[in-house]
Amino acid sequence: MTDTAPRRRGRPARKDTESGPGARQRILEAARAEFAARGYDKTSIRGVAKAAGVDPALVHHYFGTKDEVFAAAVEVSFEPALMVPALLAGGPDGIGERLARYFIGVWENPVTRAPLLAVIRSALTHEAAAKVLRTFVLRRLLERVAEELDVPDPTFRAELAASHMIGIAFLRYVIKAEPLASADSEKIVAMVAPTLQRYLAEG
Repeated sequence: MTDTAPRRRGRPARKDTESGPGARQRILEAARAEFAARGYDKTSIRGVAKAAGVDPALVHHYFGTKDEVFAAAVEVSFEPALMVPALLAGGPDGIGERLARYFIGVWENPVTRAPLLAVIRSALTHEAAAKVLRTFVLRRLLERVAEELDVPDPTFRAELAASHMIGIAFLRYVIKAEPLASADSEKIVAMVAPTLQRYLAEG
C-alpha cells in the first residue's frame, strides 16, 4: 500500500489545471451567473465549481476565498483597467458625462446588469458584499479617476460621486421607482453629468 500525500487546499492536481486555458474564464462566468441567480449567501465555491465543470480546488487556486470570487465577478462587469484610461482621455472637460454614460451603459446591458444587481442586493445585508462594493466602485474606479484628474480631496469627491450613481442604480434597477425606472437613459446621463463634473473636476 502506497502513501498518498494530502492535497493542499488551493493547489489543484495537474489534471485540473490542464482543463484548458479557458478554465479561469469558465469559473468567472459561472461565478457571475451563480451570484446573480442565487445572491451572495446562497452561492458557494462548490456550486461555482460545479457550474464551471471544475474541481472546487481549482476555484480556490485561481481566486482564493468566496469574497475574492465575488469581487472578480463584479470586476468583469466594469473592466476598470480598460475603462479608466478612456474616461480620462479627454481630460477634466466632459469627465462627468463620460462617467455617467459609462456607468449607465453598464447597467443598461442585461449581461453586465445581472451580477451588479446581486452586488447591490447583497450589500444591503452582508458586510462581505458591501466591502466588495466599497472597494471596487470607490477605490478601484472613482477614486482612481479623481486622483488622475489631480483635484483636492479625491477620496471625498469619489464618495460623493459613488453615492450619487449607486443611488440611481438602486432606485432605477433594484426597486424600480417611477418615473426614474422608465426614464430614457440619455435623459439620465444629461441630468447627472453636470453633478459628477462638479464632484470630480471642479476645484
